[in-house]
Amino acid sequence: MTITTTTHLNFRGDARDALAFYRSVFGGDLAAVTYAEAHAVTDPAEADQIMWGQVTSDAGFRVMAYDVPSHTRHDPGVMPVFVSVRGTDPDELRRCWDGLADGATTLVPLAEAQWSPLYGMLTDRFGVTWVLDVEVPWNG
Repeated sequence: MTITTTTHLNFRGDARDALAFYRSVFGGDLAAVTYAEAHAVTDPAEADQIMWGQVTSDAGFRVMAYDVPSHTRHDPGVMPVFVSVRGTDPDELRRCWDGLADGATTLVPLAEAQWSPLYGMLTDRFGVTWVLDVEVPWNG
């Protein structure tokens, strides 16, 4: 049996734009199904919002997202989750950082850290906090 975990992000009307943005940063394929396409419309104003969506890339990036319908409580809180992007290629991580940084708030600039040759944290324009770092062996 193989198990894969995928970060699933919840939005209120921004899922389509967020998924398109993440695809522009990480590449890959974007798949999305609206509430109308799934025959699951509960509010006509939300028919074209995303009921299920994901971006997947050959490099291993995967994220899912949907628009929480208005009849469902949605409180994203303050940094309730970080999306961690770890890799072995500093240039690739810098490219991802540069893409995510468009319209973002930098929390920790991308630079050398005590535990990694490259580490940074930002909150993107959709309110999602990302942590990027070069993975190094743990010598606990």
